Amino acid sequence: MDFNQQIVDTFRANGGEVNEPMRFGTNLVLVHVPKKDGTERVTPLAAVQQDGAWHVAGSAGGSPRHPAWVFALRRADRLTIEVPGDPVETVPVSVTEVTGPERDAMWERFKQFSSGFAEYEEKAQGRIIPIFRLAA
Repeated sequence: MDFNQQIVDTFRANGGEVNEPMRFGTNLVLVHVPKKDGTERVTPLAAVQQDGAWHVAGSAGGSPRHPAWVFALRRADRLTIEVPGDPVETVPVSVTEVTGPERDAMWERFKQFSSGFAEYEEKAQGRIIPIFRLAA
């Protein structure tokens, strides 16, 4: 089974809590990424909550290239996410890319959330990892 699909299935089966195959707890959202052809792809992403919004980072595991979903979120004004709860809740959200000092402060929150994000930053070869606010 595809790694992301395994996470999606676990998320939906466990009220948004995912501890296998990776330990995310309830710090994930499922983003329904709109594709150019009008379809959607469900992408599980680590999320940091702040001020009633969920924030996701386009880390791509530290790749020097943005993940494809970053470009889709830059084109989108609104989309749908699934958030942890009993049951998992589907929420329509607005999408805003966070920039400047606000982005930098949120990036620090991501690195506090998981040391993996600091490693991604080092591996990204100078690429600024984009962060998006998803607000209901």
